[in-house]
Amino acid sequence: MRENHILFNIKTSYSRFTKAEKKVADFVISAPEKVLFMSITDVADECGVAEASVYRFCRTMKAKGYQEFKMNLSFCLSEGDVQSAPDQSIRAVNDSSLMADRVLANHISALNATRQLVVPDQIDRIVEMIHDAERVSFFGIGHSLLTAREANNKFLRITGKTSCIEDSHMQAMSASMMTRNDVMIILSYSGATKDTVYVAEIAKEAGAGIVAITRFRKSPLAVYADEILLCGADEAPLDGGSLGVKMSQLYIVDLLFQEYFHRYHKESEDNLKKTSKAVVEKLY
Repeated sequence: MRENHILFNIKTSYSRFTKAEKKVADFVISAPEKVLFMSITDVADECGVAEASVYRFCRTMKAKGYQEFKMNLSFCLSEGDVQSAPDQSIRAVNDSSLMADRVLANHISALNATRQLVVPDQIDRIVEMIHDAERVSFFGIGHSLLTAREANNKFLRITGKTSCIEDSHMQAMSASMMTRNDVMIILSYSGATKDTVYVAEIAKEAGAGIVAITRFRKSPLAVYADEILLCGADEAPLDGGSLGVKMSQLYIVDLLFQEYFHRYHKESEDNLKKTSKAVVEKLY
């Protein structure tokens, strides 16, 4: 309904906004689809205001925060038949063969975009961080936790110093016990999940090295990261947990894994034989 239309509400409330909030409102009204794929830091930079101003604007619009505001905006756009997500074109396809081609094309596009963001020297530095660390912890929340699990499963085959803690309270406690000899690899598409940012802050205070795998170079999580690996898949609020994002994250994880295995081949191969032998008896 019109009274629940967020863009309509922004326009009717415009006179009550502060100067900074008006800048945010102007940008949202002019490019609502663009906002869906931006971090709060990106929006703040685009508008020339502080992140706190963007947050206050979202609160003024009856949202608990920026992510909820984007969700409400996405609902609004979808009701107006605006393409608010990269998968909208797929959902409109009726032919199964064409559907398969569209899904494949989307996934290939996400992987190609991620490949373009890969910096070889950065991969080298992170592999060295993993090798030199006493402990390596993979962290994530929600769908990113699934990728963190996969990352731990891969590296556990070739080195015995990795772990993946799933409970957010246990993550915080683990982070507090880290040292300068430890490395935390955090996966978060938005880089703005409160639990993830909180854990990164604790680990940073403890002196641990932090690697972030995320979509946005500018985000609350990025503030605490020593290295940032960017995944190229776009995800709208209504497409949370999309496979395109997960595949992009897994591509980066596998790239780190393959480079580590190549660089420390003898050690990795010996450990791979041990771990493979340990589970072979469980197979018929």
